Amino acid sequence: MNFHLGCAVWAYKEWVGELFPSGSRAADFLSLYSHRFTTVEGNTTFYSVPDRTTVKRWVHETPDGFKFCLKLPKSITHQGLLAPRLPEAIAFVELMSGLGDRLGPIFAQLPPSYSPAQLADLTHFLEAFPRHTAQLALEVRHPDWFQVPQARPLNTLLQRLGVGRVLLDTRPIYECPDDPQLHSERRKPRLPLDLTVTADFSLVRYISHPELTMNESYLSEWVTQVDQWLRQGTQIYFFVHCPQEVRSPTTARYFQESLEQQHAPVPPLPWTGLEQPPAQLNLF
Repeated sequence: MNFHLGCAVWAYKEWVGELFPSGSRAADFLSLYSHRFTTVEGNTTFYSVPDRTTVKRWVHETPDGFKFCLKLPKSITHQGLLAPRLPEAIAFVELMSGLGDRLGPIFAQLPPSYSPAQLADLTHFLEAFPRHTAQLALEVRHPDWFQVPQARPLNTLLQRLGVGRVLLDTRPIYECPDDPQLHSERRKPRLPLDLTVTADFSLVRYISHPELTMNESYLSEWVTQVDQWLRQGTQIYFFVHCPQEVRSPTTARYFQESLEQQHAPVPPLPWTGLEQPPAQLNLF
């Protein structure tokens, strides 16, 4: 399965009665979510590393084919240089290898302070990262990584090592009319959208506008681009974020339906195949 679609989290109580059936318990959220989407962006590991018992539980609560794309802890990526944190990164990968075939690409999100001046440190870290155990994707946020000539050495490095590049699209929350509900998400950096694919897979983080109509033009572009990548054999993980997370599932489902209308080579979304699907989200 070359295409996986999901949201930033799986445990969101406001989805009860809409994405999840009424009366759903928090303990069942992961199982319910994983029978509706095919991947999740594991932001939880950025703040807290689970124990082995929790990792095993994640396996038992999810179906075959589901993928966790987990973020490296901030204690590794947001404490200055990366190379000194290699032992922690290796231990994290070893722990997450307990997910078995549920483990998707791990991704490292670097802070805006981490610039091309640290390229040697980044090279050391990526070369030593256990990529034979887990795929790795990188998200950079310093503006200079997106400029010539700094962008070229980064992409060359990622291509040489088979490290994916996380593609962050914040256009919907910056280019649409000003709205107070967007202010919290505008803490995310306003960076150029770089569509460079550096491995045989890529992660897309789409920061959606709460109003579906505001996303239509952007998602139309993504339909064309994702369709092209999939036909070229690139594996795509597409994650929908939103300042109002309650609306992410509907936007994600709209994107799935748009891909299917384009006849893109995507698998069916499990959500649509439920015998007794929850009520259609009525948010727009």
